[in-house]
Amino acid sequence: MVTRKKIEEPIIRPDCRTRRGLELIADQWTMLVVVALREETQRFSQLHAHIAGISKKMLTQTLRGLERNGLVQRIVYPVVPPMVEYSLTPLGRTLIEPIWALRNWSEQYIEDVERARAEYDQQSKNPLQEEIMALVRQRAEA
Repeated sequence: MVTRKKIEEPIIRPDCRTRRGLELIADQWTMLVVVALREETQRFSQLHAHIAGISKKMLTQTLRGLERNGLVQRIVYPVVPPMVEYSLTPLGRTLIEPIWALRNWSEQYIEDVERARAEYDQQSKNPLQEEIMALVRQRAEA
């Protein structure tokens, strides 16, 4: 009897639910906006002041994406000047727990990651530095 191997699909295909979910929050700013909105509704200027390093343009783009994906609600009040508030939707609130899990992991392990990175970077440079030094010596002797 001949057994045929089942052809397996890639673990994370482009249309995989996990991959599609990660694409929603994988950039640096989306997660920070969700964290900033976790406790209360905020105006744009409050969010901008709360998230160090984000430009107004990037905050606008991030909020639009979150709103489009049903994670943030935007309310415009008909006053002069216009007032706009942002808050997490119930769907957006479901992201708080996984983001907090990543935060807790970072608090526990980021120094180990940074140490490993420094060791790796040092190892990567040593052979190259030795090769360059050898070439310099060869040229000096020639």
